[in-house]
Formats: sequence, C-alpha cells, structure tokens
Amino acid sequence: MESGSIDQMKILLRTSHCDQSGLIPLMRLLLAAGMAFMLSACSTLGYYTQSVSGQLDVLNRRQPIDRLLQEDTLTPQLRGRLETVLRIRRFASVVLDLPDNGSYTSYVQLDRPFVVWNVFAAPEFSLQPREWCFPVAGCVRYRGYFRESAARDYARGLASAGYDTYVGGSAAYSTLGWFDDPVFSSLIGFSETRLAGVIFHELAHQKLYIEDDTSFNEGFAMTVEIEGVTAWLRSNADAAGSAEYAVSLARQEDFVALVQRTREQLQTLYESDATPAEKRRGKARLLAGMRAAYELLKDSWGGYDGYDAWFADGLNNAKLAAVSTYRDYVPWFRRLFRQTGGDFAAFYQAASVIGALPKEQRLARLQQNDS
Repeated sequence: MESGSIDQMKILLRTSHCDQSGLIPLMRLLLAAGMAFMLSACSTLGYYTQSVSGQLDVLNRRQPIDRLLQEDTLTPQLRGRLETVLRIRRFASVVLDLPDNGSYTSYVQLDRPFVVWNVFAAPEFSLQPREWCFPVAGCVRYRGYFRESAARDYARGLASAGYDTYVGGSAAYSTLGWFDDPVFSSLIGFSETRLAGVIFHELAHQKLYIEDDTSFNEGFAMTVEIEGVTAWLRSNADAAGSAEYAVSLARQEDFVALVQRTREQLQTLYESDATPAEKRRGKARLLAGMRAAYELLKDSWGGYDGYDAWFADGLNNAKLAAVSTYRDYVPWFRRLFRQTGGDFAAFYQAASVIGALPKEQRLARLQQNDS
C-alpha cells in the first residue's frame, strides 16, 4: 500500500515543461495555479500553492547520493541503504527497462514520517470513491498534502458533509518524470524488498500514465512492482527472500479477497430498499464481520499481524475503495505480463496499446480471456 500511495502533485506536474533547474516548471505551475483560481474557488488556489511550495521544498533538499557516499559523516546503516538504492536504480533501468533518468539518485532527509498524506473519500452508502478534477490534468481518486494537519483538516470537512474519509501517509510519490524524484528518509527504514518495490512502482508511473484512470495506473504500477521485485530477488539468487516474498504476496491476496468480499456485501446492502437507518446498522454489522474474518486470517498466517494498523484506524467505504483503487486491476495486468512472455518491454508496449483505448474498451480489453 505504501508504495501505491502518490499525491496530486504528480498529476499537476504533467502540465509543465521540465529543465534541469526546475525553475521553469515551477513558474508554469504557479501560472497554472492562477488559472485554476480564475476557474474555481479560492480553496483550489490554496491547494495548488501548498503543492508547489511542498515540491519546491523537496527540490531544495535533494542531495546526490553519489556525493553523499563520499562523505565520512554517514552512518554505516545509511551508507549501506544508499548503496542499495543505487543498485536497485541501475537494475530498474537495465533489467526492467524503466526510465533511465535522475530519479531516485538523490536523497532527501525529512523531518516527518511521510512525505505526503493522501485523502480518500466515498459517500456513506456508496463504494464509488470521490474524484478530484483539475484543469488540463484530469481526475484522480485522492488528494495529496505535504502536511498531515492540512490533509486531516480537509478530511474533516468532507466528513462533516457526510463522506466516509481515509487519510493515508505515503513514503514516496512520482512526478511522472517532470522532476528527478528523490529517495526520502521515510523509505530508508524499509526492507530491501519493499525499498525496491517502491522505486519500481514509482518509475512505472513515469513509464506509462493514463489520464483520468487511477485504477489502470495503479494496477499497472503494482504489477511492475511485483514482477520487478520477483526479478530482483531472482537476480540476487536470494532463495530465502524469494520464498518470503511469495508468502507476502499470498497474504496480500488473502487480504484483498477479504476486502473484495466485504465490498460486494456492502454493495448489495447499499443497492437494497432498506432505509438509511437499516443500511447504517447493516454496514456496521458487515464491517464488524470483516474484522472477525481478519482475525481468522491471522490465525491461518501463523499470527502474522502486518495489517493490524490498517484495521485499527477504522473501517469505512473510503478505506475499502482505496485498497480497490490500487489492487482491482492487478490480476489482469499480471495475466498480461505472462501473456507477453514475462518480457518487460513487451508488457509495457501491450499495456500502452490498451491504455490508448477509450476507458470502457480499456477495461473490457484487460478482462478478455480472464482466467
């Protein structure tokens, strides 16, 4: 989940031209923000302003990893992690055919646990996530903030308007190649496998991004992450790591299946003729049943509790919709990867062809020959 989290900045930046200094795109972003202000409300300008200032702060903090590795002040742990980042980065371009640019070759030390916080929302009796649309940039199913307090303030406003909301912290995000994205300190504590997965995922967004289709984009990037990590472990002859990753993927599939079953039950309830009060009681009952089912899953996993924090933060439509946004298309993309012979370049080409189709045809094409 952490790696699938990205904020609205990566969408906004698609309207900009990029140069080495980053000044031209930032100036154009400010102009875009001004145009957006004329087209909408003051709050939109405020949102764009925090996006631009947050990105500028990131750019100013970047330190090239090659240069950092020449310093004697690095702790052995950080030095080892940064060396691993560069190995992963080279593997991404050479083996996975992901963009070969300056992204993830610099480091940013943050003063917070996450770089951005994403807000998800859905109506009380609907699993259709709310979308936020921006001039030129298109629509996405989350709204990102560089400050947690701002994200939670916005979520509270949505909740007061009757929405279910969920705020999730993200350790990384992609600007789709418009800037050289850094590795953040929020990633350094991750295991090598998770670190590789995040880098592969975010670079996949630079490889292919379809406007107005969050589920397509996240399903594609999640597939690149999964298949990329599998290839990384195989290249390192890491049999133990490969076995551990396979177990992790199996648990993810169990978790996603539980979310999907609950969504289907809730959808049936929401489409019924029940009164709002009856739907509210039924919703609470189904979500409580989901918690109980999770406890059984943990038993089958030998007590593994990696999803406890997700459940502890409350369950609602927005949280379930966020999982689905990242995971719904993964089985279809993984099948496409197998159909292209496990060749990353061929997979990207096939996905690009499907992505160029109208949205309805895109989904139908992905679902063809589903097995």
